[in-house]
Amino acid sequence: MNLQALIETNRGGEPTGLPSFCTANELVLKAILSVTAETRFPTVIEATCNQVNQDGGYTGMTPADFIGWLHALADSAGADRDDLLIGGDHLGPNPWRRQSPENAMAKARDLVRDYVASGFRKIHLDASMALGGEAHPSFELVAERAADLCAVAEDAAADPSELIYVIGTEVPVPGGETTEPDALDVTSVARLEKTIETHRVAFKARGLQSAWSRIASVVTQPGVDFGHSALYRFDPLASKDLSAAILDFPGLTFEAHSTDYQPDEALAQLVEQHFFFLKVGPELTFRFREAIFALAGIEELIDPPSPSRIREIIEERMSAEPGHWQDYYKGSEVEMRRLRNFSYSDRIRYYWGDSAVIAALSRLFSNLSKAGLTETLVSQYFNGFPFGHIPTDATEILHHHVQTSVRRYFAACGYTN
Repeated sequence: MNLQALIETNRGGEPTGLPSFCTANELVLKAILSVTAETRFPTVIEATCNQVNQDGGYTGMTPADFIGWLHALADSAGADRDDLLIGGDHLGPNPWRRQSPENAMAKARDLVRDYVASGFRKIHLDASMALGGEAHPSFELVAERAADLCAVAEDAAADPSELIYVIGTEVPVPGGETTEPDALDVTSVARLEKTIETHRVAFKARGLQSAWSRIASVVTQPGVDFGHSALYRFDPLASKDLSAAILDFPGLTFEAHSTDYQPDEALAQLVEQHFFFLKVGPELTFRFREAIFALAGIEELIDPPSPSRIREIIEERMSAEPGHWQDYYKGSEVEMRRLRNFSYSDRIRYYWGDSAVIAALSRLFSNLSKAGLTETLVSQYFNGFPFGHIPTDATEILHHHVQTSVRRYFAACGYTN
């Protein structure tokens, strides 16, 4: 893909962007890649520093593991690797932020080195967090640490000219909000200018002018986010000054995080305001969970001799291993159970890779395949299919449901077929 041409098209006022799918869910990735194979749309897929790192992250994968796995999935789906841009999100010291600044940054350098050496090309440099109990870092210190990591990336790349960078981080930390936000402040023009200028100075001090020319986007807060049950919708009037300001910096666009669940028209408005990359993650697994629970409802009606118990097993595993949700959800047991299953923040996404859950999913699909689905049962739980075109294969149904989100992001970024 000619990324620079796409960016210049966006800056010129045409509604062109790129959805950035951030997930490590295998079935979700297969659904995304099947759209890529069908359409040849340019597709960005990203891993975060918490999902994938040199210690394995919560997926158990190193950067080399992830990119090899993703390539295998793409090949199996018939997707052309040339249509993929694989990125690393929030690459920096965040996983080790409780360690001393020296140790955390040493780990961050190893992280960036491994990502780049493995073939990741889109690198979000994020050194914004306080380390080892230090005070919140200044713009200048954040920029100096980002430049430090950029120098590592440039040295690790077989061809540095293939790398592109994203800077800035006025968004929630990787993993999402721990509480419902009360309000959102759109990034001010002054903060945008300060972020860009301090990074420019820090990059120049390290002789990274070539890398500076390959910065594609700046992460800012356009006023979008979601909590457990609340959605903060984009208001284009509130961000119009920010939107206009990016045109003062040649070659730059914005990257928007936490765009999940925004209405279609809001996503399109973000792209029009030069938010070139639209990041989406929890929405994809939210749709995945919806489909699995609906398939479990069909399974219950079929009443196989050995049911998967997928919903009960997920609840059992989340209760036994509460680390991914207990700091996020508050309330009565009834309220927390509802949040565990149905919140926008979708903390359930961390449990689809649990071995017991994987086994239950396998049994669910096996039971549905053996029983043979009827169009009438499918239509009861998935009523978006027109008569005469109702699929009866569980995997196809799942893919279609996840792809409702995948396709709406492509459409918002100017890609239709």
